[in-house]
Amino acid sequence: MTFDPDAQLNTDDVRDVGGGGGGGFLGGGFPGGRGGILGLLVTLLAAAVGIPVATMGGGSSGGGGSAAPGAVDGSSLHAKCRTGADANANDDCRVVAVVDSVENYWSTAFANGGTRYQPAQTVLFSGSTSTACGPATTDVGPFYCPGDRTVYLDLGFWQELRSQFGAKGGPFAQAYVIAHEYGHHIQDLQGTLGRAQQNAQGPTGGSVRTELQADCYAGIWAHWATTTKDANGHPFIDALSRQDIADALNAASAVGDDRIQQETQGKVTPETWTHGSAAQRQKWFTTGYQTGELKACDTFAGGV
Repeated sequence: MTFDPDAQLNTDDVRDVGGGGGGGFLGGGFPGGRGGILGLLVTLLAAAVGIPVATMGGGSSGGGGSAAPGAVDGSSLHAKCRTGADANANDDCRVVAVVDSVENYWSTAFANGGTRYQPAQTVLFSGSTSTACGPATTDVGPFYCPGDRTVYLDLGFWQELRSQFGAKGGPFAQAYVIAHEYGHHIQDLQGTLGRAQQNAQGPTGGSVRTELQADCYAGIWAHWATTTKDANGHPFIDALSRQDIADALNAASAVGDDRIQQETQGKVTPETWTHGSAAQRQKWFTTGYQTGELKACDTFAGGV
């Protein structure tokens, strides 16, 4: 994945709060105590069944994290992340560029459907930070909080994705994670996020169907990624390679419930799945990527 060096980045929706305040854990973990992309359904299920997510884990009812000493705030991101050339050279700026591209796509898609897209905020953190869904820690990793409509990205998760989950990594694996989280934001805007509560666990349960739809939405963005443009008409992303898509599929497989369970408990228990198997996650990302159509991502109808 390469960014157009002349693309102008917009950092308005991205903040880096560094290591924030607040300890604890956002409600609980997933197979093997792993969090990351597997951890966000704790929040989603709580919201779906009416638990006040602001109190989970004793968290703050406020918005995103509060900056720690030395943290890089939005103005500092603005100073260093101005163009696609910066995104090609800097990890934080790559996040900004991916967020810009994802939000540009969804803004266009909503407009084409006759509605207005409401942007999400993205907060980069390391260690811990406070959220409207309670304290977030490194154990939780990236997640979407519907309480403040913010995507929280733990900066250490990219390494964890490789070292603990066995993914090959790569810039587009990171982009897949970001696009997946924004998929949950789209579900929030559509009013479908609450469907996670329906027959919550199991390979065909509401939690799995919610997660697979977010994977499919990530695939839709990937399909259209090279068409997203800045305010001056420059594309954010010049090109995606087969290897980029392979990296995304590898990351999706690495966080499949069956893969995590086999590694951490030595057996697979499908009745406890909350996010879907490696094959399911790859299937639905591929469905979105190949079709580029929202109607192809109805994971709540039929089999998954």
